[in-house]
Amino acid sequence: MKTFWKTHPALRIVLMIVLFVLSVALVVAGWKMTGQLAGLGIMLVGVALLLAVLAIYNATYQD
Repeated sequence: MKTFWKTHPALRIVLMIVLFVLSVALVVAGWKMTGQLAGLGIMLVGVALLLAVLAIYNATYQD
């Protein structure tokens, strides 16, 4: 899987941008739902997507 991200940099960049924008949108949407449990769940999904973006970014730098 590591070599896939190294050989397809354009796909990696596009996927990272899309996931980053989606995750920030989810975090903001969940933040607007103050006091509701669904808002917390939406924010947690957004944070999980941010971690996925970091994992995709770091995949190319692993040995």
